Amino acid sequence: MAQHGAVWLRGPVPDIEPLLQPVAHALLQVAEDLPPALEQLSAEQLWARPGGSAPIGFHVAHLTGSLDRLFTYARGESLNSEQLAALEAERSLGDARPALATLLERLSETVDRAMEQLRTTTAEALLEKREVGRAKLPSTTLGLLFHAAEHSTRHAGQIATLLRVISPSL
Repeated sequence: MAQHGAVWLRGPVPDIEPLLQPVAHALLQVAEDLPPALEQLSAEQLWARPGGSAPIGFHVAHLTGSLDRLFTYARGESLNSEQLAALEAERSLGDARPALATLLERLSETVDRAMEQLRTTTAEALLEKREVGRAKLPSTTLGLLFHAAEHSTRHAGQIATLLRVISPSL
């Protein structure tokens, strides 16, 4: 059954720490908004580079990969070899040009995993120190989760803008 209105106006997401509700709302909104907005795109539109911009396909793939990586760091873990390979593959997405269905399936799976992680994240864990990347830059669980939500919505906004450029009737 289709939901109506913005996710954040529907009330709390069940079983999510109150302090993490904005993260959950943002990720669920991205997961709801992107598939119907993109489903009519051709492969050419998905990988078009208007004005030399990154293509919509890149934004979807990068949003997904970044979300996975940031949530890994939020758990206090380092990236595994599969994640490092996916990060490297992002550099050549324009050549590989994965299909939209593949990109959207990965997005859905990644958001689902993120929501499960949010359900198990306690208020006490939010200010725990975390390290980011090979340089082990300092952050916290909350900092990483907030950035994951903000980064996801930023790329969703870029996708929305590119959709208007590529196909004004969408």
